[in-house]
Amino acid sequence: MRVVFACAGTGGHINPAIAMANLIMKKEPESEIIFIGTETGLENKMVVNSGYSIKHIRTGKIIRELTLKNITALINAYKGIFDAKKILAEFEPDLVIGTGGYICGPVMKAAKKLKIPYILHESNAFPGVSVKLLAKDAKCVMLGFEDAKERLNKKAKTIYTGTPAKFNEEDILNLDKEKCLEKLNLSNINRKIVLVTCGSQGAKRINEVVMSMIKKYQNKYLFFILVTGDKNYDEVLNIKEEAQKEIGHSLDECLRLEKFIFNMDEMYKVADVCITRAGAMTISELALSHKPSILIPLPTAAENHQFFNAKVLENVGAAKIIEQKDLTEEVLNNTLLEIVSNNENLEKMEKNASKVIVKNVEEKIYDCIKIK
Repeated sequence: MRVVFACAGTGGHINPAIAMANLIMKKEPESEIIFIGTETGLENKMVVNSGYSIKHIRTGKIIRELTLKNITALINAYKGIFDAKKILAEFEPDLVIGTGGYICGPVMKAAKKLKIPYILHESNAFPGVSVKLLAKDAKCVMLGFEDAKERLNKKAKTIYTGTPAKFNEEDILNLDKEKCLEKLNLSNINRKIVLVTCGSQGAKRINEVVMSMIKKYQNKYLFFILVTGDKNYDEVLNIKEEAQKEIGHSLDECLRLEKFIFNMDEMYKVADVCITRAGAMTISELALSHKPSILIPLPTAAENHQFFNAKVLENVGAAKIIEQKDLTEEVLNNTLLEIVSNNENLEKMEKNASKVIVKNVEEKIYDCIKIK
């Protein structure tokens, strides 16, 4: 099978594409796969590190306001159709797959002109503009959340597949918690473990509120693992050092700072509760690992899609949502204590999280992808 993936911009678009590429190579090792992205986007590092080649096209992202920049963006997107046509004509794929974002427009338009079938994957509960516009002509649209179907063109062929993750439920269940604690140097922690993570880039506002909350309340029953993101690490470390001077003792007994976590499956296994954003991949991972969570949707996410993602877990009683405009030390602390202070409540939320797991995700996706 010869397949082209179109993805750009964020991990929420790139990670599912890479996971699907890996699935194709697992099922059909003789397949040939390339990616199409932008010259400067995050996709370049992620795709190449995953062992695939990537080609670039010109394109532009439309800003949701009246600005002359949108004219340039439209011109570049139009040029991108010609760039994509050249790449597709040379590679001659059997199928083109788009995972959302502005890169999909030019690539799928080019595929349509060349009469190459394309399919889409929408990870979020609230579909993005590109998927909405392209869905009608797609061979099918794979959905990460069933709720997304009602927000797409009724003529679109939708299939609820779920979103491919880096691990599955069985992987998590088979992990030995004590061994994970030992490997992560957490065996001596006799507190509830709170994992705070907002992706590779981190979240400045959440980092600041969590640090302020830890300093203000100094809860002796909680241990925080705060994943700052690479660009925010030094700033948060400075906040920690200043807080320690102010309170007169070290925070090491209740706080560990990390730039990035590679073994997220093991970290989910040992965490009692997670504080995080609400990207589609994160929602899937929280469900697969049966983790109670406090979700703080990214307020600038297109179509406010992270809020709708978060509602999927909140609606089954597996998560609490705090909108960023309402985020304070007191609100976060009270919400956290409401969850962790009762073991019965924790166990109930764990069971509820498993209710949104989509079974046999890989098989469902492969059924959509394979050429019949």
